[in-house]
Formats: sequence, C-alpha cells, structure tokens
Amino acid sequence: MTKIIVGVDGSEASLEALRKARYLAEPLNAQIEAVGCWEFPRMYDGYLMMGIGGFKESAEKVLNQAVTSVFGSVIPNNVKINLVQGNPKTALVKTSKNADLLIVGRRGHGGLGGLLIGSVSSSCIAHAKCPVLVVHAPEDGEND
Repeated sequence: MTKIIVGVDGSEASLEALRKARYLAEPLNAQIEAVGCWEFPRMYDGYLMMGIGGFKESAEKVLNQAVTSVFGSVIPNNVKINLVQGNPKTALVKTSKNADLLIVGRRGHGGLGGLLIGSVSSSCIAHAKCPVLVVHAPEDGEND
C-alpha cells in the first residue's frame, strides 16, 4: 500500500499539507500518516523549576486538532496519527524511509522573506528518502 507522510505543526500550511494528502490518498489507495513532533527545550531544567511543562501534551493536542480539522471527528481508517519526540527535521527525514511521499507545509513570510523556504522544508527536500511535496498555506477563501 502507498504511504504518505505529512508533517503537522498546526500551522495553516500544515493543514493544507493534510488536505493535499487527503486529495492524493483516495485515487492512490494510500495510507496517510500525520506526524507531529515535540521536543524538550534546551533549557528544560529551567522550565521544570518554573513549573512549565506539558510539551508533549501540547504537541499532541495540536496534532489531534489539525487532523480533526481536516478529516472531521471520525478519522478515516487510512489515517494514522504519530506523535514523535525529536526535532521535526530529523524525525520527518527518518519517517520518510518508509514512505512513498512526504508532504510538508511551507510557512510564507511575504516580501523578500517569502522567497526563502523554511528550514524544515529545505531539510526534507535535501535529505528525505522519498519524493517531497511542499505546499503553501492557502490564500484567504482558498480552502476545499
């Protein structure tokens, strides 16, 4: 079975990546794996002392909300949710080893900054073990 990995961070661009995966999955009879990543901040001990935590739980909530936003409250059987601890660049490249396509969103910055591609997107393009589709966040009113 064809497998599509989608990097999800809750941004509009990542929601559009999930929409593209949904669009491509049906005719390809593909499995979709929505991958969210989380990691402890570099100064994690400081966060513990201040009583700030819940990094994994926050990332899990964002991932679940994104999937529900695109697929509705009943997640299709061909959609798997995968929360990974680690840097998104590393985690997505690693998961691409077992995929036929990796889809990631590109966060637009407009103007000169809009000409640049994000670090996660560029890392995936350079290092993924499968083809990579980079999608833009939709313009206002452009959603399916």
